[in-house]
Order: sequence, then C-alpha cells, then structure tokens
Amino acid sequence: MFVPKYTITNKLLANIKRISEIIVDLNNRNFSRVVLLDMERRAREISAYSSTSIEGNPLPLTDVKRILKNSPENARDSEKEVLNYNKALIELDNLIKAEKEIFNKGLLLKIQQTITNGLIEKYRCGKIRKESVFVNNPKTRRTIYLPPDYQEVNKLLEELFFYLDKNKNIVDPLILAGIFHKQFVVIHPFVDGNGRTTRLATKVLLAKMGLNTFYLFSFENYYNQNVSRYFQEVGVLGNYYDIKDKIDFTSWLEYFTDGIIDELLRVIKELEKEKISPDNELKEYHLKIIAYIKKKGYITDRDYSALTKRAKPTRNLDFRKLITNGIIEKVGKGKATYYKLK
Repeated sequence: MFVPKYTITNKLLANIKRISEIIVDLNNRNFSRVVLLDMERRAREISAYSSTSIEGNPLPLTDVKRILKNSPENARDSEKEVLNYNKALIELDNLIKAEKEIFNKGLLLKIQQTITNGLIEKYRCGKIRKESVFVNNPKTRRTIYLPPDYQEVNKLLEELFFYLDKNKNIVDPLILAGIFHKQFVVIHPFVDGNGRTTRLATKVLLAKMGLNTFYLFSFENYYNQNVSRYFQEVGVLGNYYDIKDKIDFTSWLEYFTDGIIDELLRVIKELEKEKISPDNELKEYHLKIIAYIKKKGYITDRDYSALTKRAKPTRNLDFRKLITNGIIEKVGKGKATYYKLK
C-alpha cells in the first residue's frame, strides 16, 4: 500500500496559505476577455516550450511560437514534440471546461499517446511499458535510477490513484498534486514521455481540485528556469527496491509549491502590465452590475435601472460591454432576460 512520507513544515504551510491568498486576489479581479484570451495563448506557448525544453528539446521560445502559429506539415521531431504538447494542452483544457475529465489511468494513457504520437513506435504509444527502463543523468549519460519492474507498474498506479481518492477530502489538494507528480516519476510507467505526461496530468489534477493551471498559468516555466534543480527535487537515485521505503516528499512539496507561487506572481505581473483601454476599462456603473450579480446571482435591466439613472439604451451598452469582455452572459429573451457572471 502506498503511504508517502512527508512533513508539514512551516515553509510548506506558509506556501499553501500564500497560494490561497493569491488565488483569492486573482478571482476578485476583472479583466477583459481579449486580455485573458491573449494570456491563455501565451501560457500555452510557454508551457509547450518549457516542458519540451526540460526534456532536451533545443527549440527556442521564438521558434516554438512560430511553429504553434503555422503548424508545419512536414515537422521535424523537435517540432512534433512542441505541436503534440500543445495539442494535449488544448484537448485537456477543453475536457476541463466541459467538466468531462476523469482522472484515472485511461487519462494518463491518452496524454502519453498524444505527446509521443509520431515520435516513438506506435505499439508504445498510449501503453504501459512492458520492458525494463533506466534513467540516465542528462549530463554524464550514466544511469542514476532503476525504476520498478514493468510487471508492477499497474499495481503501483492503482495504489497511487487509491491514495488520491481516499485522501481527496482529508489532505490539502496542493500536497496531493505534488505527491502524485513525484510518485508518477518514481513509477516511470512509460518507455518515453513520463516527464511531459506527469506535468500535464498534474495540471488536470490541480484543475479538478480548483486550481485551473491551463488558463493563464505554466508551472513548467518555473521548472525550466533551473532544470538541474527540478530533476534533483522530483527524481530519485538508486534502485527502486532499495529506496522505495525511504523516499521523503517534503523537500519536493516545498519546491512544488514554490513553483506555483512563482508562476502565479508572474501571471499577476503580466496582467498588471496590460494597459487599460476604453474597450476594457470598467466604470463605477459596470462594477455595480458585477457586485449586484455576485450578491444576488443575477441581474435584470429592471434591477439595474434601480441602481442607476442611466437611460435604457445606455444600460444596454453597459451590459453589452461586460458581455464583450467575457465578464457576464445574457440568459433568456425579451422580458425574461437576465444576466449572470460568465
């Protein structure tokens, strides 16, 4: 039975509290739909670049942006890696928005199949490994870790999923996501694509727990800033069977939450850089609409007319601006029309 060993340190507690505070701050802000869509596109570019770069892809960010924009038909392997990762990001984001994601082994297989498509043999795409593998130090090319035998991979994954399900209402979601991330690397269930798969799967797990990192956020960016440190924290050394009962997740969990804070602060900084224009600037009367909906759940034109002296055509323009900026949406028709937060 999988029972991870870790300590709730003061640093880890402080990190979890800080993440909660930042998320509350972000959720209380309003940004135009145009700004958010642009940030979402940039986050995908950074994620695709960073996660493949961690694994040794030599393409610079400028090339990654060009590739994602043009989607070349005869792509080289390095370009396919980026395109595949971006495709997985979009597919998983759509599943989350539609609330259709099911976090299980099947999802992991689908992710690995998407990111390795056209890069490894077809019979290894979307399949748990059926052979022994080893992990080399990327610099020295020497073997530093021997993962568990392939016959045990399915059982170890089942134990990991059982642990997540059993503790979903007991252990803090950030701790669970961090434990999943490292233990997946320890199990090393695939011949190829383990790192990219676990980073994407961790995004899904965080989204299910209330932190949607697909939207504006790319924790891969933090890992890519110091790849050696990332491998040091997430990886293990030696033979799995010699060390499996000695693995301590504490240092990794501190690093994992450090990365989320770092990336959330980057997102806030980027958002604050966006210049307010007449198209996205919200006036006091717009904020009254938003505040009313937050309090009551919805607002009608009649409700709004009681809050302001603005004429009906002007009130219609106010509603339209909030709709265009992706803040509210219109429901119903005619006299039954009302507006709610999007």
